[in-house]
Order: sequence, then C-alpha cells, then structure tokens
Amino acid sequence: MSNLTTAIQVKNLSFYYGSYKAIEGISLDIYKNQVTALIGPSGCGKSTFIKTINRISELEGKVKVEGRIEFFGQNIYDPKININRLRREIGMVFQKPNPFPMSIYENVAYGVKIAGKQPKVALDEMVESALKGAALWDEVKDKLNQSASGLSGGQQQRLCIARALAVKPKVLLMDEPCSALDPIATMKVEELIHKLRTEFTIVIVTHNMQQATRVSDFTAFFSTDESRIGQMVEFGETGQIFRNPLDTRTHDYVSGRFG
Repeated sequence: MSNLTTAIQVKNLSFYYGSYKAIEGISLDIYKNQVTALIGPSGCGKSTFIKTINRISELEGKVKVEGRIEFFGQNIYDPKININRLRREIGMVFQKPNPFPMSIYENVAYGVKIAGKQPKVALDEMVESALKGAALWDEVKDKLNQSASGLSGGQQQRLCIARALAVKPKVLLMDEPCSALDPIATMKVEELIHKLRTEFTIVIVTHNMQQATRVSDFTAFFSTDESRIGQMVEFGETGQIFRNPLDTRTHDYVSGRFG
C-alpha cells in the first residue's frame, strides 16, 4: 500500500444521530483511484459511514461527530469548510435511482448550473462528457430533451452517475447502487465502476459479496454486536478479506455463516 496515495483518511470516527451512536471508532484510509467496498449486515453503520464522508448525513437531523475525516489532508469537519464545494468534490449515488422531474439534459446539467453560469456550448460539452463517462450517451443522445422518468431503472441509475460526474468530483460514493436493478443493469454499472476507477476514487456500500469481490480493490467489514454498535471489524485488500480474513467474525460473514 506504500505506493498508493491516501485520498480520505478517517481517524477514530464516531457518529451520533441525536443521542444514538450509529458508528464507533472507525479508522481507515481510502486510497486514490481505488475502489473500496463496505460490507456487513443490515444496521451495522455502512450507509451512515458513507454519508459522513461528504457530510450529507447532516441533512437528516441533529447529529454529532467525534474524530476526524481528512480529504487530501483537510479536515472536512473544520468550521471553515465550504460544504457545497465538498459535496461537489465528493459526489454521491444513492440506492434507488433519483432522477429529477426534468429532462435528461437538465438532470445532468443541474449541478453545473448551480455551481455557476456556463455558456451553452460549454454546458453541452459537459453534459455529453458526463453521459459518455456514465456509458449512457449512445442510448440517450437523440432524446436529451425527453423526461428522465421515461428511462429504465438501470438507465436512471447511470443518469444519476452522470449527474454526479458532471461537476467533476474527485471521489464518488455509491450506496448500494445496484440493489434496485436487474442483473443486466447491475452488470452495466459494475462495468462502469471498473472504467471510472481510472479517474475517480470510489467507495461502494454493497450487500452482495460477489459484487464486492468483482469491483473492489479494498474491503472494510462492518459489524455490530450487543456490546458495540457500528464498528469496523477488519479492513484490507479485497482478496485477503475474502480468502484469508484475520478476524473470525469476518470469516463467518464472508463465508455465509451469519448476516
């Protein structure tokens, strides 16, 4: 790992919704241009953790954070941080496709327009580039002005990926991006992840063990028990986590004994 650049460094992170502690004492490095998978049973804090990385969790109510998350060396919880800029640099794709009720073009252009006025020619180029980046351009190039709601579920999810790519993020967070998709659409998204890793740092939450082995370079296993909530049990290269885990809880989970 010495030849890898750390994009995000998490240091002893605990996170609370009100008085409820959702995750406790998480420390790990997320490496640039690598795919990191977060696995573990429901309720173990995976989705909560991924939402702390771009502070979107704060939109869900009163929260408290202990510890640090550093994004290329900068503490994202520093009071001086520009949260809007942070969320452009750390984009997010959710479990269920959530296109806006507008045209395909306007969905992709939305974030770029909010960031600042752009000439129409530049906007057109950005939309085309983002749709190509999401492997969707050839399917929608002749219907950019049609409603995004007319796309299939898999196309809608790739549109949401294009929308995230349009603002040129450094990191892409994916919270179970394939859970609502059929196998063919899932395969297209996985192929896209392989392609995007050359340009972006990707963190993906998945319940699918096979998917984690197919798409990720590193895997973090989260778990919970009666005494501790939302803890990271083990982190390492994906091959090691699945073939030779160091913790018996990891072994039991990846071998299907629980979860």
